[in-house]
Amino acid sequence: MPIDPSVAVGADLGAVDFSWDESDVLLYHLAVGAGSRPGDNLSPAALRWTLDGPGLQVLPSFGVVAPTFHMTDPPPLDLPGCDINLAQVVHGSQSVTLHGPIPTSGSGTVRTRISEVWDKGKAAVIWQEGVATAADGAELWTTRSSIFVRGEGGWGGDRGSSSPVPLPERTPDTETTYDVTPQQALLYRLCGDRNPLHADPSFAEVAGFPAPILHGLCSYGIVLRTLTDELLDGDAARVGGFAVKFAGVVFPGESIRVRGWVEDGRIVASATVAGSGDRDGAPVLGDVVLDLA
Repeated sequence: MPIDPSVAVGADLGAVDFSWDESDVLLYHLAVGAGSRPGDNLSPAALRWTLDGPGLQVLPSFGVVAPTFHMTDPPPLDLPGCDINLAQVVHGSQSVTLHGPIPTSGSGTVRTRISEVWDKGKAAVIWQEGVATAADGAELWTTRSSIFVRGEGGWGGDRGSSSPVPLPERTPDTETTYDVTPQQALLYRLCGDRNPLHADPSFAEVAGFPAPILHGLCSYGIVLRTLTDELLDGDAARVGGFAVKFAGVVFPGESIRVRGWVEDGRIVASATVAGSGDRDGAPVLGDVVLDLA
């Protein structure tokens, strides 16, 4: 059996030491669209994402990519008990929980384990949890992510649970769009994810897509930055956590529509494709929740 839950669940995936500096933070912010609007090069608010120095802050989603930021090989899939192919895999969901603002430079260690494996019949969902700590042992952030493995499943295992996040029926507190640039995925892959699905047209075709798609984590960062700018006065320190489900794909050159509502001490949101034709309204991210610090 390609996936053996008895081996996979609870497996320790080891610890990775990593470090980052202001240049890494700046590249990440540019890769998720910071500084792209007319006038951003002169805006003090926008320059908090794009100018090194005492005013620079770190978008919390950077914690998701910091441990692998300097890797150049495609992400490995040598998970214990999981014999799967990269072409079968799409990112299912992602969350990050902050234990304080991320500094603009530093070092840490992340230890990751497989926390759950779900059987969806024609697919499997594999969950990983990672805890990043500083040299003194203090926790920096915790991440949880899932991958959706097409063509697996069907062994009669736990289907898992889900609690959809309802969106208010009232007018959103913000509604804005972000235009994904044609080279956005090529820029974002410099942040440590060299999966050819996002750059190689031939690979994307084999995987069932007409063209390379934007990284789900790029959409993740774009939406978090947008909500932070629009509803939190651009203050990254007010973000306590951010969780989404990856609900659809974005192709470079399309636009993402972000709607957000401040509800019960948190922000709930949606992200869809904005445009004309059949793709207008296509889901990008679902169950979007920004928890306040």
